[in-house]
Amino acid sequence: MGNIWQDYKAACIAAGVVVIALMMSVIIVPEDEQAVVIRAGKPNRVYNEYIAGAPFGATDAGIHMRIPGYERVQRIDKRLLSVDMQQQQVLSTDQQRLNVDAFARYRIVDPVKMVQAAGTTERVTEQLEPILSSVVRQELGKRTFQSLLTAERGKAMENIRDLLDREAREYGAQIVDVRIKRADLPEGALASAFARMEAARQEEAKTISAQGQRDAQIIRADAEAQASKTYADSFGKDPAFYDFYRAMQSYSVSFAKDATGKTILLSPDNTYLKHFREP
Repeated sequence: MGNIWQDYKAACIAAGVVVIALMMSVIIVPEDEQAVVIRAGKPNRVYNEYIAGAPFGATDAGIHMRIPGYERVQRIDKRLLSVDMQQQQVLSTDQQRLNVDAFARYRIVDPVKMVQAAGTTERVTEQLEPILSSVVRQELGKRTFQSLLTAERGKAMENIRDLLDREAREYGAQIVDVRIKRADLPEGALASAFARMEAARQEEAKTISAQGQRDAQIIRADAEAQASKTYADSFGKDPAFYDFYRAMQSYSVSFAKDATGKTILLSPDNTYLKHFREP
C-alpha cells in the first residue's frame, strides 16, 4: 500500500489541484442575479445581464467559468431595489409646510457602468437617496398643497421619476417607479388648512349661486318679454279671438274641479259671463 501511494502520490496531488482549480473556476449564476467578471480591476464580461422585454427563460443564468486568482466576480441583484427618502419638510407655493415621505423603485440595467461608478448596489442606493430628496423638494415646491389632493399628484410623480431617472442612469440604474407615502401638514396646521379650504369652497358656492340667480332673472325677463310680444302680436291679428281665448283660460281657473268650497255669485248680465250668452 505504501509503495502504491509513493508511485501515485504526485498524480493524486495533481488531480486534487486540478479538482480544486475547477471548483474555484466554476461560478453559478442564479436567475435573479447578474454577474460581472472583473479582470485586473476592470469589468471584462457579464453573465445573465438584464435585458428589457426578454422572453421568459431566455437568460444567461447557470454555470460559467472564470480564471481563479486572476478574475473575481461581482454579483448584482437583478430584481427591483428600493431607495427610501427620510421624512422632511417641503414648502409649497401656498406657503404650507408639508411633511413628505417618499420612496423609489429601481433596477440595475447596466451592470458594467454600475461597477465602475459605484461598485455595489448599496452604494447606488446611498447616492440616489439625497438625489430623490432634492427632486421631491424641487417638484413639490412648485405646487400647492391642494393640488396634491387631486389627480395632479400623478403628474408630479411622473416628473419626479423622470428627473431621478436622469441621474440614476449615471450609475447604470433605471427608475421604475416613485411614490409619495405621505404628504401631510404638521400637527395643528391640518385643521386650519381644512377650515380655510371649507371657507373658500363656501365663498365659491355663494358666487356660483349669485351668478345662477342673475342668469335666471335674465332668462325669465327675456321669456316674459317674448311672451308679451307674442300676446301683442296675436291681439293685433285677431282681437276677438284673443279676447275669447283669454276668457277661456280665466274660466278654466275659476270653475276648475279642484276649486271646491268656492261660491261664486254673479248676475247673468255680468260682463264676465258674456261668452256664455253670445253665440
